[in-house]
Amino acid sequence: MAFLGQEFRKDDLPKSTDYDPVPAGWYEVSIVEAEVKDTKAGTGKYINVRYDIVGPSHQGRVVFGMLNIQNARAKAEEIGRQQLGDLMGALGIASLRDTDQLIGGRLSIKVKVEKSEEYGDRNSVTGWKAIAGAKMPTPQEPKQPQTQGSAMPSPAPSNGATPPW
Repeated sequence: MAFLGQEFRKDDLPKSTDYDPVPAGWYEVSIVEAEVKDTKAGTGKYINVRYDIVGPSHQGRVVFGMLNIQNARAKAEEIGRQQLGDLMGALGIASLRDTDQLIGGRLSIKVKVEKSEEYGDRNSVTGWKAIAGAKMPTPQEPKQPQTQGSAMPSPAPSNGATPPW
């Protein structure tokens, strides 16, 4: 048994979020997470992007998108890379080295509803476009890979120089 340190009352707790898919259409979003993951088969990689809807409706809802960047099937990889290019173009990013560069980006995404009796309906992202006047993502310093047993040197200060991306 573990003592909680406080009492929780059901009526005082937030209500559950609606997990039904949002209707198909265009939504203004902010990217709040982006990370590289292995495919289920373990033969490729994709970027998993979390889009938080900011308007014009369904504010606060979340849509996830997957962009194949490595895949055993050449066509799947080609489509994923085209989609990544569309996303980068909508954000005004010419070069991408780290998924953190996407975080904070505002854009419009086209969402569709994929029907599935087995798993339940879900949203997928099928289009990306810029929002006029939207702020671009704040450039993030790419994470330095760490090797076990040795520390990587810190990058030299930029002294106000233009970021490499």
